[in-house]
Amino acid sequence: MGLNETIWPGILAALVGFATLYFLAAHAARHGAAWPRLVSVGYVSAVILLGICWAAGVHSWLIEPRTLVVRHVEVASEHWSGPPLTIGVIADTHVPGPHSDPARVRSVVDAMNRLNPDVVVLLGDYVGEGSLRIDRSDEVYAAMREGIAAFSELKAPFGVFAVLGNRDRTFDRTSIADALDRADVVLLAGRSVRVSRLGGDFAIVGLANEDDAETDVDAALAAVPSGDRIVISHSPEPFAALPMDVALMLAGHAHCGQVSVPFFGRPITHLRENSAYACHRVDAGGHTLYTSAGVGTSGLPVRFLNPPEIVLITIRRAN
Repeated sequence: MGLNETIWPGILAALVGFATLYFLAAHAARHGAAWPRLVSVGYVSAVILLGICWAAGVHSWLIEPRTLVVRHVEVASEHWSGPPLTIGVIADTHVPGPHSDPARVRSVVDAMNRLNPDVVVLLGDYVGEGSLRIDRSDEVYAAMREGIAAFSELKAPFGVFAVLGNRDRTFDRTSIADALDRADVVLLAGRSVRVSRLGGDFAIVGLANEDDAETDVDAALAAVPSGDRIVISHSPEPFAALPMDVALMLAGHAHCGQVSVPFFGRPITHLRENSAYACHRVDAGGHTLYTSAGVGTSGLPVRFLNPPEIVLITIRRAN
């Protein structure tokens, strides 16, 4: 992955911070013996605190956003009647972005293929909109298309299905939908598709994530009012509007807040309400929501205690 206009300042800040810490530590080593004990202890404590902050900053800006965690989740649902199904989840690739380019997406696709999912779902925000959210240059379009084209290499016997994210809808809905189609990805924006298999069919239901969650959910579920159903959504917020007999909902958007502060939680969740839906698994009313931390970053190009992830979810009948 290349070094772009966001990463270079992080590297420069890391080098300047390291040099500053080295100077402060060397200064204490040369002159600390002559200082009063209280001053010496205070000085050393301050240097240690600065060192911890420097290390956390380097990790969150330059290291953690470029890692990738593979999570395995088991869901046993009373609303699932067919044989077990494995679902690969990829969310929020944000190409081009500070830590996400087409090569990064190709590596994510390779990692997903090694998991051998039955079906793969893509949960939106495929575009990062360049260094500025208003950037609609040819370079941004080309990177976005190349990133989406990488999904054509996904291998799943029951197919690859997608929804659009908020950035996709505001950036260029038509171009992104066309790129997904060329990559053999089925876009489900407010509609559903039934998948046939031995042992029982299942349905993938894609929400449009427009303003009215109840209307969005009702429209998407209209063609599949019952049976084994998996709902995919960019935002997790419509979870509260789902009928209780829907086994599983998968979402992204929140990035798990990107930053978790020990003892304080997530300062930002990207959700308008119900921050409890922002990260990982929620069980309520007999059905399950899983919100992926996603791959890319939004806003600040940092992650701390919320690494990028792909997910393999296995859903099976309870008991």
